[in-house]
Amino acid sequence: MPNVCCFGPFGVSRRKMEEINLTVDETEALRLKDLFGFTQEEAAKKMKVSRITFQRMLVSARKKVSDALVNSKSINVKGGSFKMVKEQSRKFKCEECKKEWEVPFGTGQRGIEMECPKCKCKNIHRTDKSGHGFGRQPWGYKGRGKC
Repeated sequence: MPNVCCFGPFGVSRRKMEEINLTVDETEALRLKDLFGFTQEEAAKKMKVSRITFQRMLVSARKKVSDALVNSKSINVKGGSFKMVKEQSRKFKCEECKKEWEVPFGTGQRGIEMECPKCKCKNIHRTDKSGHGFGRQPWGYKGRGKC
C-alpha cells in the first residue's frame, strides 16, 4: 500500500476539486512497469494476472493519472482486487568489487543511500533474483568516476 493515498494539486480547494479513484492494483501496475521498468510479461507474472489483464490495468491507470494531472483533479488510491504479498528481500550489486548482497524488504536504507558493505563504494545497482540489472536505473554514482 502507498504511504499516502490521496494526491491533489496544490492551492486548489478540495471541495471544488473532482476526484479520480485509482485502484491499488492499477497503482501496482504503474509501479512495476513505469517505476521499476518490468516488461508487461514480468509484471503480469508478478501480479499473478494475465498479460492482457495487466495491460488493461496499466492503460486505465495511465488514463486516470493523465486526466488528474491535466485537469487538476485529485487522485485517491483505494479499492480494487488485490492481495498484499510481502517481498522477502532486495538484492544489490557493487559495480566496483562485484559483491552481491541482500537487504530485507521494507528495512534499511533506500538504494541511493547505500554503500557496498565490502568496499564502501556508492556505485551500486539493484538486481533481480538472477543477478541482472533491476529496471533501467542504477543506484549510486555511475559515471562520476571511481569510488
